[in-house]
Parts: sequence; structure tokens; C-alpha cells
Amino acid sequence: MSFEGIRDAATVVLLRGGSTPNPRILLGQRGSNAVFMPSKFVFPGGAVDAMDFEMQPVGRPGDICRDRLTRHVRRDITENLLLCAVREVWEETGLRLASRASDPDTPVPESWQPFCSGGVRPDASGLVFFYRAITPPGRTRRYDARFFLADLNLVSLLGNADDFSLASGELSQLQWVSLAEAKQLDLPSITRLVLQSASQLLPGNKAPASVPFRFSNDGTSELWQI
Repeated sequence: MSFEGIRDAATVVLLRGGSTPNPRILLGQRGSNAVFMPSKFVFPGGAVDAMDFEMQPVGRPGDICRDRLTRHVRRDITENLLLCAVREVWEETGLRLASRASDPDTPVPESWQPFCSGGVRPDASGLVFFYRAITPPGRTRRYDARFFLADLNLVSLLGNADDFSLASGELSQLQWVSLAEAKQLDLPSITRLVLQSASQLLPGNKAPASVPFRFSNDGTSELWQI
């Protein structure tokens, strides 16, 4: 398996009311001029960048999830993927997965200071790693995306889950929708597959029996379980 030209990425399926008869997930629409998946409704997420190597989360998922994140990789970037997941949610929705710092006077990297304002730190506890997919060859950009389920009853979310006022604007029409409503939106094919897997995990409070890993190998579509 070659990872050449493929960027590591993290995507978060935010889940609300996971234990209720009508759970909802958060989706937003990419711009019509976006290079990757224009106009599609997607979950918040994106590629790992330099900012994700500058600090560590104060909370982490369980051992099973962390172990699975180290399998079939070029190098172990588990901590960076977790930070990427938290950062992308913050940038694209304005929602902070964070908790109060035990030592708020500890210096914070400049790039993380807006997120950490008010004495908080990124918190990835409660995230459940449940899907992985590599963008097929021939696309404008390719990502090795790890998908995390974030049940609002389990993660450390600060503030109002309906307040998107601090979102960057990369995603428009941010909205909490039911699973049935989500299926009526213009979704990428991978988003539909991920949504199907997520719906089988409700209420989303534990690691799945295995994690689907979808990729192409020498022109053949592969689906492993990790």
C-alpha cells in the first residue's frame, strides 16, 4: 500500500441525542468553488497541518481507539490526528471540544491561543474512531481520513451547540439534521457510507467491534477491518 501524495486527515461526526429515537448529526455545505467536493454537504474535517504538532490534547479516546489509529500507517501521528479533529470542528463550526486547563498559566502556542482563550485546552476524550477511508486515485486531492464519532453526551463541548457564530465560513448552512434528512442532501458517496456506519453505532458510547478501512490497491477497491 502506497501513501505517496496522500495527506492524513480527520473528520468528526458530531452526534446529538444519540440515545433518543431521533438523533441528529451536524452537516455543512462546501462552497461551489471548492477544489475538493464542491457544493457537497459534509462533516467538519480536514487535513493534519503544522498546528496539530504544536501541543497535545488534555483528553484522549479509549485504548482500543488509540491502538487502531496506529495500524497500517507510515508513522504514528495519533496525537496529531486527535488535535486535527478538535481543530477542524472549531474552525469549521465554531464549537470547542475543550475542558478547563489544570494549569491555565502554562504558555500556549500562538496558533492555539484563540482556541485556548478563557483558560481551556483541546480535549479529544469521548471521540470514537469508527471509519477510515483513502480518497481513490485520480481525484484532485487525496486524503487518508479517519472518522470520529462525537456524541455530545460524551465529549467535552463548551458553549451552545447551536451557536456557529465563530465558524470560519468554510462550511455554509451548518445544521443539525436527522439521519433521514441527511440522506436527502447532496452527500459525497463516502459520506453516505460513513453515515451508514455511524447509524449502526448509536448511541455511540463505545468503540465498534472493528473499523472499516476502505482504499484502492492497484486499481482494486479494498475493504479491510482494523
